[in-house]
This record gives sequence, structure tokens and C-alpha cells, in this order.
Amino acid sequence: MGIRLYTAVQVRALDREAIVSLGISGHVLMQRAAAAAWRVLRARWPLARRLVVVCGSGNNGGDGYLLAATAREARMDARVIAPVAPRNAGDAVRARLEWLAMGGAILDPEAGFPEADVYVDALFGTGLTRPVEGTARALIDALNASGRPILALDVPSGIDADTGNVQGAAVRAAATVTFVAHKRGLFTGPALNHRGDMTLDTLGLPDELYKNSHPDARLMNMRRMTTWLPLRRRDAHKGDFGHVLAIGGEQGMGGAIRLCGEAALRSGAGLVSIATRAENVIALNAARPELMAHGVKDNAALLPLLQRATVIALGPGLGQGDWSRMLCQAALASGKPLVLDADGLNLIARKSVQLPLHSVLTPHPGEAGRLLGSDAATVARDRFAAARELARQYRAVVVLKGAGTLVAHPEGEIAVCPWGNPGMSSGGMGDLLTGVIASLLAQGLNAWRAARFGVGLHARAADAAATEHGEAGLLASDLFPHLHNLRNARSADD
Repeated sequence: MGIRLYTAVQVRALDREAIVSLGISGHVLMQRAAAAAWRVLRARWPLARRLVVVCGSGNNGGDGYLLAATAREARMDARVIAPVAPRNAGDAVRARLEWLAMGGAILDPEAGFPEADVYVDALFGTGLTRPVEGTARALIDALNASGRPILALDVPSGIDADTGNVQGAAVRAAATVTFVAHKRGLFTGPALNHRGDMTLDTLGLPDELYKNSHPDARLMNMRRMTTWLPLRRRDAHKGDFGHVLAIGGEQGMGGAIRLCGEAALRSGAGLVSIATRAENVIALNAARPELMAHGVKDNAALLPLLQRATVIALGPGLGQGDWSRMLCQAALASGKPLVLDADGLNLIARKSVQLPLHSVLTPHPGEAGRLLGSDAATVARDRFAAARELARQYRAVVVLKGAGTLVAHPEGEIAVCPWGNPGMSSGGMGDLLTGVIASLLAQGLNAWRAARFGVGLHARAADAAATEHGEAGLLASDLFPHLHNLRNARSADD
């Protein structure tokens, strides 16, 4: 099973359960959080001698006060900046009083920002639901402008723990130590620019506390996914590994369908046919003779290819003209499992369609917005909700692409991809992904598994290629050798 990811409400429920059912006081949990943060701080910055902790008015601020106290006891020059006192009598108030009782001072944020080797962000926890403004925003801006490393407690302040979005402004942490359980928003979207290296500390809570909890999502687990396809028998033949038909390649876009087809081959499909414009066939045969390229101008030419196919990959370079619509309608009518991308998605967004069973949609946020009748900005506001709604509406597995790609099941499950890099922001990457997922479907995986494994292979191949070549200028075709190697790995590291 993959690492469990929770919403902020779910994590607060775990906190309450620990306090009520296990008899662990909120103050003890706060002490454990401070101790966990101290361990991370000393391990990461062992030579640091000056520490400034910026504390908010909630329990996150309480963690900060106790961390400052721990640092002061260790003879570190520790200082606290707090724009406001804790809101209510409780654990945060007690932590503040402990800091004051040991001689710790609380500095006025208006008096300037003292120098430090490390700054600690303890302004906001998981409860932030509104844009950051006023003094808090000024403090976040000052932290980011300091040029010094920042350790964030639980969640970088300004990040929505559920969506990963920036609430007006957000701390850019070098590291985040998160408590009790992983928050789902820290694994997707803008949060990936702000969290830095992340460490989870469960604060000594027992495994039993989590057994009855139902996480909102899970991280993909590559070690597990590599076991989903069995080792090949010695007497295997190409017919055992499925036949992918990749449809696309309007005039001027033959490269897209070639990338899709080769990705299907490199991921292990036994046979891959291409249905494309006749003008592309010579170039496809020359570039990759293993692809069976066919010039298709009407349904009569497409029908025998559809009949032979196990799975259809529809969309790379397809276009949206009459030829494209004809191919799309025929593919939908075939009843064969589909992987839809690019213009395949744009075409079905124009009208209500019923997809064949075991189909996979692979939209980026703009395409997802069109499918939902909204826009990319609406999708970005809550990627989890958008992915779930798409999967529900289309009764298909949905791959919502982007930093921290989400894979959603029609019944509501979500898997989050922890791999990938900015080098993937180049043309052709989506065409590869379409081919990989189609290939895994053709080899016998169901849509839910094929989508998750395909996303994982694709992202891991991109990480390997970026390590070798660098991120800027990374080409989709640079992934092919790494995709081949990873598909054959039996036990990849998580």
C-alpha cells in the first residue's frame, strides 16, 4: 500500500482521537512536535547557532514556542517573533508562558527582523482557509527575502494543506517537518515549490490509531506496481502482450503519434499499429519500422485496424477537423478500451459521450476544465475535487497531469505521483504517457492499475533522463531508454 495522505480535517480528527481515546494531552503532543522539529533542525543544520522562530496564534505557534525553548536550553541564541498572542486559553498559551518563564523574549515584528542562521516558520498550521495579509504577509515576505534557510512546522505558512495552493503568499521552506500524518496538499501543485525536503513525525502515536482511518489519497508505490505484470514465459510470443492502435497525427503533427506508438512498444506491447494521415507513413516507417503505420482516410480503412486492436490510444496530434471527428467517433463506437489525450479529450468535451469500459482520460488542467465545463483556474483551485468529479462523470479512470499528478478512480480513490520534474514541461511528454498507459492496458492490467503504473513509469523515466541530461531542454524521446529499463525492473526503489 502507498503512503496515506489526509485532509486537514482528517488530521485534526486523528489529533482528537489521540487526546480523547489514548489520553495523550495536547500539551504532550506539542512537546513531541517541538522535539521532532529540533531533531530535524540539528540534523540538517548542525552548525547553526542563531535561531529565530516566527510564531502564530494557534497550536502551530505553540510548537514554535516550545522549539525555541528547546533551542535555548541547548545554549543556542534563540529568539521569537510573534505578531499576536495565542487566541484562546489552552496549549499554545501554556507554551508561550513556558518560553517567557525561562527568560525568553518576544520581539515586536515591527522592530525589524533579527539575523539568524535558520528561521523557523510556526505562523500557521493546517487551519488556514483565507488569503494571508497584513503583518503575517509581511513576515512571510521577510522570511523569504532573508536568504537564510527556513524550517516550516507542519505546513509552510500560506499553503492550503488540502489543495497545495498558495493563499496569497507562502513561505518557501528548505525543509518541512509535518506532524501526525501526511497532508495531501503538500504533494501536488504549488506546494511542491514551498515545502522543501519533507519529514513526517507521527509523534509516537500508535499504529492502531491509523488502522480505522480512511485516508483521502495515497502516494504511488513503485515497488508494488512493478509486481503487477508477471515475468514473461520463455515460450511467450507477441500476441500475448496485446495490440495497441494509436490514432492521430493530423498534417504537421506526425511526430506526436510516432512518440505515442514508440512509447507503447518500449513499455512492452506486443504489437503497435498507427492510424494516421497517409503523408506520415513513410516518415514513420523510416524512423521506427517496428510500428505498423497505416494511412487512413475513412472508416472503411480504419475498421480492420479497430477490429485487430486490443486497446486504442486516441488523441496525439489528432486535430479537431472532420477527419479527426470521424476517427474519434469510430474509436468510441468500437467498444475497445480507450486512452484519450489531447484532441481526443477536446472532441469528447463538445458533447456527452459514454466511454467504453476500462477507459482512461489523461487531461492537463486546461483540458480538464473543458471536460467539466469550467476552466483551468477552477481545476487548479482543487485538483483533488476536479479529478474525482471527472472520474465520476465519465465513469473512467482520470489522470490529471501536472506537478504531483493525480490518478482518480470512478469510485473516488486517488493516487498521487511523487515523481517527475520541470523538464517534463515540453512538447511530446503527454504523447508518451498515452502510449505507456495504452501498452499496460494491452498487456492485461485494468485501467486503474495501468494508469497508476503508467504515470509512475513515465515520471521515473523523466527523472532518470533529467539526472543524465539536465531538466532544461529535456526531450520526450530522451525518456525512451529509461522507460525501457524501468519497465523491466522487478523491484524499483520507492
